[in-house]
Amino acid sequence: MFVVYAHRGASEYYPENTVTSFSAGVDMGANGIETDVQISKDGVLMIYHDDLMKDKTGFEGSIADYTYEELRAARVKNEKYGREDCLMTFEDFLKYFGWRDLTFAIEIKVSGIAENVIDMMRKYNVIEKSIITSFDYQALVDAYNYDKTVRLGWLYVHHRPDTLEKLRAIEAYQACPKAIDIKKEHLDALYGAGFGCRAWGISDTEVMQYAVEIGVEGGMTVNFPDKLVEYMKNR
Repeated sequence: MFVVYAHRGASEYYPENTVTSFSAGVDMGANGIETDVQISKDGVLMIYHDDLMKDKTGFEGSIADYTYEELRAARVKNEKYGREDCLMTFEDFLKYFGWRDLTFAIEIKVSGIAENVIDMMRKYNVIEKSIITSFDYQALVDAYNYDKTVRLGWLYVHHRPDTLEKLRAIEAYQACPKAIDIKKEHLDALYGAGFGCRAWGISDTEVMQYAVEIGVEGGMTVNFPDKLVEYMKNR
């Protein structure tokens, strides 16, 4: 199934990884949501992407430098459209969106939280419709060792000689390469080995169309889900 993942929600138009951004993505017709999980100083799983908070919120340091109570004061900004919204906990994200008929790509952003993330996903019954992803291969190994029923997706830029070997080692569900770096022979190798493929790094509609036309079948994460939904309807 091709999944239109609203990347951090409809993050082209709204403050990324916030309830307004996710809601807008769903309203635009996305059948999936991609988001990112970190952990606060006092152990609360938080939805946030960047290593540092300065650019999006004005806060110095990282999510891990603050308690949940302190993070409640942060506001995520979308400067282009002059919009802002609060940070979300991972639990609140699952409360609001976990019950919906959506596919979730849950990216682990920091080490050591795989078990916490999986436990929370089980609490809200989203395991079967989710894929845990990460650029940090060890985070995926940790998730695999903790619960081998969880679907995993490895985020990477370039296809490498050991890519298939690494995917096999964690019984990955899909590979997640950068869209512009995907080649037909890479897709053939992935599909031939039984792995799916989901693309990321969709910087504009040309890259979006390239990924679709070259044969990416698992979908893609996109900041402008309205444009991908429309494109797929008219193919």
